[in-house]
Amino acid sequence: MESAVSTHGLAKTYSSTFGKTKIEALKGVDIEVQRGEIVGILGPNGAGKTTLLKILLGVVSPTAGHASIFGKPIGDANARQRLGYLPENHRFPPYLTARQTLDVYGRLSNLDDAYRKEHIPRLVEEAGLADWMDTRVGKFSKGMMQRLGLAQATLNDPDILVLDEPTDGVDPVGRREIRDRLRVLKSKGKTILINSHLLTEIELICDRVAILNKGLIVRTGSISEIVSEGTGWRIQCRNMPLEFDVKRFGAHIESGNVEQTIVMDGGVTETLNQLIDALRSSDTSILSIEKHRKSLEAGFLDIIDEQGAKK
Repeated sequence: MESAVSTHGLAKTYSSTFGKTKIEALKGVDIEVQRGEIVGILGPNGAGKTTLLKILLGVVSPTAGHASIFGKPIGDANARQRLGYLPENHRFPPYLTARQTLDVYGRLSNLDDAYRKEHIPRLVEEAGLADWMDTRVGKFSKGMMQRLGLAQATLNDPDILVLDEPTDGVDPVGRREIRDRLRVLKSKGKTILINSHLLTEIELICDRVAILNKGLIVRTGSISEIVSEGTGWRIQCRNMPLEFDVKRFGAHIESGNVEQTIVMDGGVTETLNQLIDALRSSDTSILSIEKHRKSLEAGFLDIIDEQGAKK
């Protein structure tokens, strides 16, 4: 199946004044994004995330390597027509209404009058702004501005959406509405790339993530793959004998005097069952057993720290 986005050996080096200092923003990035995926682009500040997105949008030219959109080189006019973009901290003229704002962007995209007349009211309604259609956007909240921005990014019915911090500064209700809208777009076969520092949002909406660090992709995988490292069990119990040795089961006691919390990181189910049997045999009262996993944020930080330790 043809990839929606494909990059091979993508590199970008910036030069300072007079070329005395060179900064390698990207050092050879390979990534494949399939049609209908929602992929999060993660990384600390300066990792190269923005440069990667700008290259895909055709705003910045790579120093080396190449990238394609549905098999066509980036920068190709036909490829660029299939893109929609929501920048971080976007601004709309405050004196325009929601309808007028989308109409201006539609004209800039060479969308004909009939298309704009049909699609703009529908997009405003889908953004949850139907009652604000003819209100000046200067009166909009941050969440409303983000939803209008998403409507603008989808105005040309793009196959690929590139979103830079789409839920930044939005309240929980607004974030949920944006997530719901993205899921609808995914159900229609849209491919979505999200650059965000809000990892809890990424964890809720993305199928996969690509983690960049110092210009390189250091890990790609599904959310479950990233957070599965460190998955284990927590056993809450009471009156465990002092001489009971949990270490022989690959576990440790996290806390507790009268009540104890036993943590088993990783391991197999058979070992867990052996631990439970041993606890019961020692007359320990087992209060609860629950499976736990890392958050995406914890998994992300572990990966970045691991990369730092290799230097």
